[in-house]
Amino acid sequence: MLIRFKKRSDVASSEITPKTMFDQRRKFLKTAAVAGAGAAFGSIGGAAFPAQARGAMLDGVGKSKWTQEALGVEPSKYDDVTMYNNFYEFGTSKEAPARNSKKFKPLPWTVAVDGLVEHPGSYDFEDLIKPHMLEERVYRFRCVEAWSMVVPWVGIPLADVVKRLGPQGSAKYIAFETLHDAKRMPGQKRRVLHWPYREGLRLDEAMNPLSLLVVGLYGEVLPNQNGAPLRLITPWKYGFKSIKSIVRMSFTDKEPPTSWNMAAPGEYGFYSNVNPTVDHPRWSQFMERQIGGGFFAPKQETLMFNGYEEEVGQMYAGMDLKKNY
Repeated sequence: MLIRFKKRSDVASSEITPKTMFDQRRKFLKTAAVAGAGAAFGSIGGAAFPAQARGAMLDGVGKSKWTQEALGVEPSKYDDVTMYNNFYEFGTSKEAPARNSKKFKPLPWTVAVDGLVEHPGSYDFEDLIKPHMLEERVYRFRCVEAWSMVVPWVGIPLADVVKRLGPQGSAKYIAFETLHDAKRMPGQKRRVLHWPYREGLRLDEAMNPLSLLVVGLYGEVLPNQNGAPLRLITPWKYGFKSIKSIVRMSFTDKEPPTSWNMAAPGEYGFYSNVNPTVDHPRWSQFMERQIGGGFFAPKQETLMFNGYEEEVGQMYAGMDLKKNY
């Protein structure tokens, strides 16, 4: 797979911020974190914020069956998605990650692969993604705090990467870790969580066609505050399962510890599937409000598995979903 910038002349000038064009993947990998200038203003939850500078465009992005038309809803606004984030490595407020990650340089980047796997090693970001075609998937994204988004992610199926790495027969889970470097991620200077950030999936969850390793959004390079250069998206789970800035994938036969479950086991379970019938101890999960409309925007009912029950429900057949929350 060759990743190139799309020519700016191919895109309507009203849709982009001009920036230097590149056409080789190596140049893309060296400059992926460079953003252009922005001048507009966006609104999040009714408040105004300076618009987020747009990232370099990704070329050769194919479409998938998970399209805007199939979902039947419009994507959320770019600024709402990129300026309202949970990424404690850069601060605990929703606006802090966009503000505090500006100097973060996500490349070069390596991902360590270890544990019960046939091909362990330290993989360069480029080597990890290059055999696979990038594709765009428009997914619902549901936060545990009862707000939601619709995001056109760009990435590669996690299942394809897992197959290439070759999990051993005894492997049942994959554990993920975020970069731990307080100099580059200032939020880690505070012990709000047990660093590094950890997440995990059962192997069949990782192999589900919906699971995506993300390198971009809206056809552009993934912004720092959204988890550059590599993050996970499992759209039937709450957003905190979508670990950002991944540096390690460990194959194991035991359920791995996860950061929010370690911090508050009574509130955040390992599975963390979107389930409107299981409330968070401090608020209901039955309703949600889509970001961008402010606190007075109408609420809507939360769908089981965030609307992906047909694709994932069989993995939890026979399980007590209140016990395995």
